[in-house]
Amino acid sequence: MPILKGLEWTFDTVASTYEKLRPGYVEELYQKLFDYISISENSNVVEIGSGGGQATAPILKTGCRLTAVEYGEQFSELLKDKFKAYHNFSVITGKFEDTEFEDDAFDLVFSASAFHWVPEKVGYEKVFSMLKKDGVFARFANHPYRDKGKPELSKEIDEIYDEYYNKYHNKVKHKALSEYSEEQAKELAIIAQKYGFTDIQYALFHRERMFSAKEYVELLGTYSDHIAIEETIRIKFFSKIEEAINKCGGIITIYDTIDLQLARKR
Repeated sequence: MPILKGLEWTFDTVASTYEKLRPGYVEELYQKLFDYISISENSNVVEIGSGGGQATAPILKTGCRLTAVEYGEQFSELLKDKFKAYHNFSVITGKFEDTEFEDDAFDLVFSASAFHWVPEKVGYEKVFSMLKKDGVFARFANHPYRDKGKPELSKEIDEIYDEYYNKYHNKVKHKALSEYSEEQAKELAIIAQKYGFTDIQYALFHRERMFSAKEYVELLGTYSDHIAIEETIRIKFFSKIEEAINKCGGIITIYDTIDLQLARKR
């Protein structure tokens, strides 16, 4: 989905739906992360932009002390309730770039589908300062690709985007989806080198998800650029997409590519 700066606030308006429909991350990703750095009850960890906690639980279960930094007030309350059984968990409500942290204090800083909201230079330099020697920054995200087996459906949905999406985002034309590539993952990973990180690694993981027409438009309603569309246009827009999916059997399959970037402070 396009990233339109300044729309960070939109996610908090659909916190419960976001928590319900946005996917977590595959077990293999966490195994790769834990092979790269050992996390235990002695570890001090920060998560940037926790949202509905899709990436939080597997890290918390290591016993580490985990501080979630979350901009949305509704998300912060959701996280406090969701992980209330963990005495090693706390939430700071605010933007990561505005939150003060001690230097050289953290073993792991990670961000799942959120670090793109932080200005690059500010974000990387802040993370680097926070980490202990040999501390790790992990960045990962999910990149959905629309149904490969129904090209006629994807074409119709693209036409619907042209008709409705651009009535609101008239300066940002919606582009037809393309699968996330290894080259894109590599380009993102090496950014960390500019800010002093070493031992750069990246990996890709894949999965499929299936949605009914209704579930799919609910999912679209958790994306910032879609939430921001004026309501009367958004209702028509989503209705047309739901209608198109129902005409093609009522099910749409999403092919996810999940990328993981790892970097170490020496």
